[in-house]
Amino acid sequence: MRKIINAPEDFVDEVIDGLLLAHPGRLAPVGADRRALVGPNAGRKGRVGIVTGGGSGHLPLFLGYVGEGLASGVAVGNVFSSPSPAQIHAATLASDGGAGVLYLYGNYGGDIYNFDIAADLSAADGVRTATVLGADDVTSAPKEKAETRRGVAGLFFAYKTAGAAADRGDDLDTVAAIAQRTCDRVRTMGVGLSPTILPAAGEPTFTLDEGEMEIGIGIHGEPGVHRGALESADEITDRFLAEILPELDLPEGSEVAVLVNGLGATPLEELYLIYRHAHGVLAERGITIRQVYIGEYATSLEMAGASLSVLALDDELAELLDAPAHSPFYQHAAGGLGEADDREDAPATGSTAPGEVAAREIATVANPGPLYRVARAVLAKLPSHAEELRERDAALGDGDLGITVSSGAKAAEGALQDLPEDAAPREIFSAIGAAFAAANPSTFAALIGGGLLAAAQSLDESDDISTESLARALRAMTDRVMERGGAEAGDKTVVDSLLALADQLGSEAADAPALEVADRAVEAAGGVVERDAERVSQRGRAAWVGERSAGHPDPGQVAFHRLTQTIAEVLRTQ
Repeated sequence: MRKIINAPEDFVDEVIDGLLLAHPGRLAPVGADRRALVGPNAGRKGRVGIVTGGGSGHLPLFLGYVGEGLASGVAVGNVFSSPSPAQIHAATLASDGGAGVLYLYGNYGGDIYNFDIAADLSAADGVRTATVLGADDVTSAPKEKAETRRGVAGLFFAYKTAGAAADRGDDLDTVAAIAQRTCDRVRTMGVGLSPTILPAAGEPTFTLDEGEMEIGIGIHGEPGVHRGALESADEITDRFLAEILPELDLPEGSEVAVLVNGLGATPLEELYLIYRHAHGVLAERGITIRQVYIGEYATSLEMAGASLSVLALDDELAELLDAPAHSPFYQHAAGGLGEADDREDAPATGSTAPGEVAAREIATVANPGPLYRVARAVLAKLPSHAEELRERDAALGDGDLGITVSSGAKAAEGALQDLPEDAAPREIFSAIGAAFAAANPSTFAALIGGGLLAAAQSLDESDDISTESLARALRAMTDRVMERGGAEAGDKTVVDSLLALADQLGSEAADAPALEVADRAVEAAGGVVERDAERVSQRGRAAWVGERSAGHPDPGQVAFHRLTQTIAEVLRTQ
């Protein structure tokens, strides 16, 4: 177990301590054990109180939705465990402003039992309560048993609509009816990619093999409905919508709210991929998205995965979603998603400038030689080294070198397709450099792309390919990389490879056979990798790991060694 915690048994109470210290005035404890918390709207005269609760480990669910325009109180259980009736009762009494209290929480047995007891205790104190359960997880039970389904991320919508209804002065029955209508009109489906580990247990709640996913998994690790090889974002989203949409009455012209939720360890970028495809599918069906929510709304500690929730709106629910709300975890100003910019002078999607850029005339040479054909063939083969370069780079940096080289090579090959075969070497180097730098912008891409542009600038438009012109271009490239990156000879970077290759190429006779020159380049680049492997890196991300870089070849040097090997291989075949 790798967690930033103190004693596992103190985990929940210390989290609450941190929350109260971070958000004074936004959350306040009720009772000695500090497991019942209330917001500034708790006990407001005439306002229906809303109390939620459940196990810890799901932030911002449940206590994250205590605040203005939302719930008024929460009872906090241990990780994945229900709060006690006493804690729920304490939150109820503190939330009551004379108009009664709505219990709004997920459909889990332990929670139901304890909230029911709390309702009995509250009734004895003269507080009227009503209960609405979130049960939006479509894969946890068939439609005919929908009342037994789990409550997951879709519960957020009920907090929002019920909280807004309470704020406008609706009575308890009306607030409960709105919460119920919201729960009845929302459906959710999720996917898990890795398990969560309870602090007190120290063991994963489930296991998945490398490269597997589980569709329909619950937020506590409950089994889903399909386990198989990891699919693309679009394929996963299609699975979600295939289950969600048939259960919602959404004719053309309908309005919905969409929530893409991360389960705790999923990058926002991946959530936006899900939304991108969901938006496209809904648009094709003539369904308008009125509100969008993307982020972590109901998590499961460090579980990797995501869920998609769709709420079928009516006019009232849309108005309630638009109402302002704020808590330490959620902020919403009044208003909807907003209208698209329909001004006549508004920039078109994807446009970067008004008007079109005139095509530039490409310089050509009388004796083009094999540079164009060799470059195309080499660039086509370079992506085969992506996995090796990723692994090399992951040992010393962020692991992106494989994709940088692979995507850069593919982009560069595509750029060459737009050039004639008799394009001047200057044009070829320029096209490769610009495409490589733009394909996957990173430090390596920028340095090498910029270096190739410097190589292009060192050549005249009329220069044919020759050992002398290539040596001149390589020296210009090396100078530019050193100038921009700051690395020097001996720093154990790609600069050492460039310097060695520049020296080697500069020493070649003008009439030396191309294949022999290439073989000597392979030997020079390989010698740098072997020589520097045991050194400590002095520049770049690899330098950040200090002495641990010794024993690992520099990834950039390996990339140039593979480049020279590929050039030699292509020359042999051509």
